[in-house]
Amino acid sequence: MYNNSRRYLFTSESVTEGHPDKVADKISDAVLDAFLEKDPEAKVACETVVTTGIVFITGEITSDARVDIAKVAREAIKEIGYDNAEKGIDYKSCGVVVAIDPQSPDIAMGVVKKDKKEQGAGDQGLMFGYAVRETEQLMPMPITLAHAVTKRLAEARKKKIIDYLRPDGKAQVTVEYRGGMPHRVEAVVVAAQHDPDVEHDKIKEDVIEKVVKEVIPEELLDEKTRYFVNETGKFVMGGPQADTGLTGRKIIQDTYGGYGAHGGGAFSGKDPSKVDRSGGYAARWVAKNIVAAGLADQCEVQLAYVIGVPEPVSVMVNTLGTNKIPEEEIERRVMRTFDLRPRPIIERLKMLRPIYKKTTNYGHFGREDPDFLWEKTDMVEELKGS
Repeated sequence: MYNNSRRYLFTSESVTEGHPDKVADKISDAVLDAFLEKDPEAKVACETVVTTGIVFITGEITSDARVDIAKVAREAIKEIGYDNAEKGIDYKSCGVVVAIDPQSPDIAMGVVKKDKKEQGAGDQGLMFGYAVRETEQLMPMPITLAHAVTKRLAEARKKKIIDYLRPDGKAQVTVEYRGGMPHRVEAVVVAAQHDPDVEHDKIKEDVIEKVVKEVIPEELLDEKTRYFVNETGKFVMGGPQADTGLTGRKIIQDTYGGYGAHGGGAFSGKDPSKVDRSGGYAARWVAKNIVAAGLADQCEVQLAYVIGVPEPVSVMVNTLGTNKIPEEEIERRVMRTFDLRPRPIIERLKMLRPIYKKTTNYGHFGREDPDFLWEKTDMVEELKGS
C-alpha cells in the first residue's frame, strides 16, 4: 500500500525448499537448531554452499555441545526430498565438507557479558521491519501470494497430487494496485522441476489448476490474468546440480518481497546474538503492532546497532503518510513500549529455542506458527495507551 492513487503493478518472488539457495539456508539453520537444542547459548554463524554432489559447511561456532554436522546436513537434504542424484543431489551419497572455526574472541568480548541484559550487539548493522494493512497477516499481498504458490507446489509434490514434480521450483506473482490497494492478480509465473517425458501442456494445466487456483483467491483472478509455466519448455535438471546454492541469497523473499527497505543482512545460520536476526525479527514485531494498533495503515521500522553496545543507535518509524497520529509520537510510544536491546529481544521472543529450520521456507514473516512470537500483536494495548 504505497501512498499512491495511480494504477501500478508490483511483483514478488518466492522459491521452494528445493531451490539450491534454500537448500543451503535449511542446512545452515538445521545446524543452528542442533547446537541450540544442546546449548541455548551457542554462538553460531553457519554458512553453506551446495553444488553438484557436494555440500560445503563453514563459519564460526563456539559451543560446548558436540554435533554431527554432516549428519544434520544429510537429514536436512533428505527432508527436502533430494534422495536421488538425478533430481539434483542425493543425501546418501553426496560429499559433506565441514570447516568450522570458533567465534572471534574480539567479537565475544562485546557479546558475552556477566549481566546478560547488557549483552552487546553481535555486529554493527541496520535492520528494517515492515507491516501493511493489505492481508490478514499484515504483509504485502504479492509476497503472501507468491509464498502460497510455492508452498502449494511443494505440497502437490509431497502428497503426489502432481506425481511427477521434483523439489526445485519458484514462483512470481504480479498484483495490480489501484488507489494504493490490491485490486487483482495481473500475472503468475511458475517454474516447476519435473520428471523427464512429461509434456509441457500437461505441466502447465496441472500447475494452473492444482497449484495456482488452489491458493490464489478466485476474486483476484480474471480472464486477463496471465499464466507463465516453465516457459523454456523443460525443467528436468534442478537443485544444486543445476545451480550452486548459497546461504543468505534470498533475503528479499525472506522478508517482504521488495516492499520497504532492506539492511542487507541475511537470517539463516545465525544465532540471535547476531542482530541481523534478532533485530530484524524485532523490527517486524514493532511494525506489525503499530499497524495492528491502528496507529498507521503501513509502517516501516529501522533499527541500527553498534557491535558490543546494547542499545540501538537509532530507531526510526516511517508510516509513508498513513499515520493517524504524528510519527514522532509513534516513535515515543515505541521507545516506551519495546526494549530493543539484544538480550531483552531474545528473552521476550524466546529466541534461544531450536525453532529456526522451519523459518527457512515461505518467509520468516506473516506465518501463523506458535513459535514465531515476533508475529504476535501482543503490544497493541500498550501502544494505544502509552
